[in-house]
Amino acid sequence: MSKPDIRCVLLADRHPGLMEGIRGLLETTFDAVVMVADEVSLIESATRLKVALAVVDLSLTRGGGLEMVRRFRARCPEVKLIVVSILEEPSVSRSALEAGANGFVLKRAIATDMLAAVDAVLAGQRYVSPEAGMLPT
Repeated sequence: MSKPDIRCVLLADRHPGLMEGIRGLLETTFDAVVMVADEVSLIESATRLKVALAVVDLSLTRGGGLEMVRRFRARCPEVKLIVVSILEEPSVSRSALEAGANGFVLKRAIATDMLAAVDAVLAGQRYVSPEAGMLPT
């Protein structure tokens, strides 16, 4: 993976262990990896830090993950967004992309899929973990 021009990536999850794992993958590629644990901090940090990429757990907000993606997209339209989730149904990845995500990575596939997702999303493409189903048309 070549180092992009982006200096900072934002991670948002309520589970510190998962964030640490993702941070470990991305800190060799980015100059800074900022971690937050709630939606307010996510949007505030994305705006203030002018990040180009955010990796967000779909369950960051209880019961409203897709609405959170829509709110994030409305407030930060220029930020590339990769959603991570434990939910493997194709309808979930499709709904996340329709809500505004640029990529969807299954939590169980972070080690194998995250770097490919980052590359694809930063190149202007969509990415969905293969086990989560086909890309929606």
